[in-house]
Amino acid sequence: MEARVREIRRFVLSIGVFILVPSLPFAQEFPTKPVNILVASAPGGTQDTSIRMLANKAEKLLGQPFVITNNGGGAGSVAFGVLAKENPDGYHLVGGASTALVRIPHMRSVSYKFEDVIPVMHFVATQTGLVVKGDSPWKTLKEFVEYARKNPWKVTVAIPGTGTPQHMAMEYVGNREGIQWTMVPYSGGAPGQTALLGGHVTAFAGGTSWIPHVKEGSLRLLCTNGEKRMKIFSQVPTLRELGYDYIDETVFMIAAPKRTPPAIVKRLDDTFRKAMEDPEFVQAMERMEYDVSYRNHEETKKYLGEAYHRIGKMVIDLKIPKEEEKKK
Repeated sequence: MEARVREIRRFVLSIGVFILVPSLPFAQEFPTKPVNILVASAPGGTQDTSIRMLANKAEKLLGQPFVITNNGGGAGSVAFGVLAKENPDGYHLVGGASTALVRIPHMRSVSYKFEDVIPVMHFVATQTGLVVKGDSPWKTLKEFVEYARKNPWKVTVAIPGTGTPQHMAMEYVGNREGIQWTMVPYSGGAPGQTALLGGHVTAFAGGTSWIPHVKEGSLRLLCTNGEKRMKIFSQVPTLRELGYDYIDETVFMIAAPKRTPPAIVKRLDDTFRKAMEDPEFVQAMERMEYDVSYRNHEETKKYLGEAYHRIGKMVIDLKIPKEEEKKK
C-alpha cells in the first residue's frame, strides 16, 4: 500500500514539473514576435505622440518591434476594455492615460474593472489647461466664468472624452459657480482642439497640444490644472491659485491584462524605464511641457489605487451623475 502511495506521489509531482517548466523558458525568451500596443487616444495628440516615441526607443532594447494602433473611444475606456479581454501573454498592451482606470469607471459603466488591468509602469506626468480662441473677448478665467454664468447653455467646451480630468475640472468649476454649460466629448485632444479652431465650440479643455497655437496667438490659455504653473506660460495661473481646489494628476502609462506573468511584466517595465533615459525622448517630453516621471509596476499600482478611491469620493461629493443617469 505504501509503495502504491509513493508511486502516486511521484506521478503527481511529475505532472507539476511538466506544467511549470514550460512557463519558465516562455518568460525568459519573451518576446519572440512583435508586441501590440493599442494607444487609448486618437492619432496626432500629445498622448499618442509620447507613447509612439517611447515605443520607438523601447523596441530597440526589447529586440522586437511594437505594432501600434489607436482607439480613443470613451476617453480611453474602449482601449482598456479591449485590453481586459486579451491573452495575458505580454504581446497585448495599452498605452494611455490613467484616466481610463481611475476616473472613467466612476463616471459611467465600463466593460472592465480596475483589477482587470496590470499597470506595467508610468513615464510622464501631464499638464492640461483651458483654452479659447485668440480673438475671443475673454482674457481671464474669471471673465469666461462670468460670461457662462450670465449665458446659460451658450458655452460649449470640447473635452477629450467623458470622465477625463479636463471634464472633471470643468464640472468642478461649473458646480462651484452654478454654471450651466455643455461638455462636448471627443475621441481625443486633437479632434477637440480642431473643433475649437474651427469655431464649433467655445473652448477646449485638454492636454498640451495647444502649446504652439497659444504661442502664435490663435488660441489663448486661461488656466492650467497642474500643481504648479507651466514654465513657458508662467503668467497663467493654475486652477488652485484661482481658488478651485482641483489638480490634474494624470500620468501616461503602459498596461497589460491581469494574469500576465510577473517575469514578463518586469521585462517590459525595465525596457520602458531604460527607454525613458534616451535624451531625444526626454527633450521631446520637455517640449510638450510634460514632466518625465517614472514609477515601476508596484509603485504605479499603488499610486493608481489611491487615486481611484480619492476620485470616487470627489465624484460623490460633487454629485456628478453617471452618464447613463443623465439620460434618464
